[in-house]
Amino acid sequence: MYDERIAGPMREELTQLGFEETRTPQEVDARLKDAHGTTLVVVNSICGCAARNARPAVAKAIRHESRPDQLTTVFAGQDVEAVQRARSYFTGYAPSSPQIALMKDGQVVYMLERHQIEGRTAEDIAKDLTRAFDKHCEKTAAA
Repeated sequence: MYDERIAGPMREELTQLGFEETRTPQEVDARLKDAHGTTLVVVNSICGCAARNARPAVAKAIRHESRPDQLTTVFAGQDVEAVQRARSYFTGYAPSSPQIALMKDGQVVYMLERHQIEGRTAEDIAKDLTRAFDKHCEKTAAA
């Protein structure tokens, strides 16, 4: 378990963007079980590729004209049970952190796993996400 003094600012990078943090299995279920529309789920992490690649990519991608209806996050290595519950919705995908899932009506329609994040630029990852948003999400005035 990581010290909250270290993890806290990393959590805030997403919550300041409008992500709702889920820290318990019950909070995860409230966001994902029977969800309608699109939800972006970020499995946040303390690792360098989350800081350098994943979080900046997500920040850039959610400014796109097509974007998910809901934004939610769990923190690997911190909220273990919540992360396990979130991953239980990612049928067919191995646990990974960081990990970014786009869900539509409760089903994963797009996934970026650590091996697709690590070693790539935030810009390239953001482009992957916005292509998925264009395919699965509605355009919004928030862009």
